[in-house]
Amino acid sequence: MINLDLMKSISAAFNSRDVDRIAAFFAEDGVFCLARGPESVGRTLKGRETIRRALADRFVQIPDMRWENEEYILAPDANRAISVWTVRGKGADGEELDYQGCDIYTFDRDDKIAHKNTFWKQVEHKDRL
Repeated sequence: MINLDLMKSISAAFNSRDVDRIAAFFAEDGVFCLARGPESVGRTLKGRETIRRALADRFVQIPDMRWENEEYILAPDANRAISVWTVRGKGADGEELDYQGCDIYTFDRDDKIAHKNTFWKQVEHKDRL
C-alpha cells in the first residue's frame, strides 16, 4: 500500500545516489520522465535498466545531487502520490542546482513505480513571465 514510509524510502534511495537501490523501486517496465530533455515531457526513460543507467550517468555529472525539504501528498486509492522538494547540487559543468520541484508517481499493484514524472522550476534571470 502506498504510504508515507514508502515515499520516504524512495526519497532516501534517491538521496543515497545508489542506483541499484533506486531502480529496485521501479517496475520492470516502469517509465521515468525527466524534467529536462528534448521531448515535451523532458526525456522519457523506459524500463528499470534504462532508468538505472541514466541515473548512474546523472550522478557522475552531479555527484552531490540531493533532494531536501520533502513533503508528500498521497492518494493510495488511486495508486498515486506526489513528492514536493528542493533539488540541490553542483554539476560537473559548474551549474548550481537549487530548484523547487515535484514528482508525480503512479504505482502498480505491487507498489512499484509504474510512472514517475518530474517537474522543476526554470530559473531564469530575465524580466519576463
